[in-house]
Amino acid sequence: MRETDDAPSLVDARLAARLAELRAERGWSLGDLAERSGVSRSTLSRAERAETSPTAAQLNRLCAVYGRTMSRLLGEVEAEPALLVRAAEQLRWEDRSAGFVRRAVSPPHAGLRGELVEGRLAAGADLAYDRPPVPGLEQHVWVLEGALLVTAQDVEHHLGTGDCLRMRVWGPTRFRCAGPGDVRYVLAVVLP
Repeated sequence: MRETDDAPSLVDARLAARLAELRAERGWSLGDLAERSGVSRSTLSRAERAETSPTAAQLNRLCAVYGRTMSRLLGEVEAEPALLVRAAEQLRWEDRSAGFVRRAVSPPHAGLRGELVEGRLAAGADLAYDRPPVPGLEQHVWVLEGALLVTAQDVEHHLGTGDCLRMRVWGPTRFRCAGPGDVRYVLAVVLP
């Protein structure tokens, strides 16, 4: 998410530093990471310098390589773990090109297995992930407003307001806004 077109937001700057740190911890070159993740070297380089914010799909690929959920990675860019995070202080990340806004509802904590995330997809938005960030990840998708199509294990599920889908994620998934308006949902994520 950019606060202006020229300067990275605080979240983008911290995310860039954490991505560079994770790669350095493993002793990988940009080429090594590009090969493992399927994200181009130039995109990785620009993301690590906070010149661009990775898309949701790119961030998912990096999470898969690093064995983290997106919430955990984004939680790691927070300063201090807290027991309570007020709504105004919850980390919000946006993939404008995909029409996706993600808000980390749960207070970040690397040692816990569960977390809550609020997702918003604009009308017509379509997010496809080619792999789970952690194989066997358990997800509960609860639609608060609108209609959502979720595809997992080649099965498409149509969810309306109030519906909840539980799934274990082993392969590609897809989240599509099915209604004429936006969809807002809660994603409960539980590590295996």
